Amino acid sequence: STRILQAMNRGYSREEYLALVDYARTVMPDIVLTSDVIVGFPGETKEAFEETLSLVQQVRFDALFTFIYSPRPGTPAAKLPDPVPRALLQVQNANSAQKHAAYVGTVQRVLVDGKSGDSRWPLSARTAGGRLVHLVGDEASIGRFKTAKITDSNTWALFGELTE
Repeated sequence: STRILQAMNRGYSREEYLALVDYARTVMPDIVLTSDVIVGFPGETKEAFEETLSLVQQVRFDALFTFIYSPRPGTPAAKLPDPVPRALLQVQNANSAQKHAAYVGTVQRVLVDGKSGDSRWPLSARTAGGRLVHLVGDEASIGRFKTAKITDSNTWALFGELTE
């Protein structure tokens, strides 16, 4: 909501944000977009929250970090009435799960960055876009770029096996 962004002293409007997203996707079609979203700011109405929700649906972030507003002493907002918390998780989780599902069956270049602590998927890696991949493979791959076939996904990660 542009009104809430202004109340939070953000230097942009909803429309400017959406224009930047459109531009970024034009020049980098494979861009991975993540963001932080605060809900429940003092004065946020149901309509303002719905604007935030529709933006999340329109942008279709790859991942979203959501927070319920908490006042910081000394800020103007700390003097405003307490907010009513609201959730974005259901919409964003569906977006993330759908985007991750599209990777199943593909082959991705990953940086194997360590052990996962899960015996089913002993290695942890990241794609070029920063997506978390749990892998089956040789520990000698840690610290190296490798190729992985993605065999499964969930809301938060991809799963696969090293192919080289």
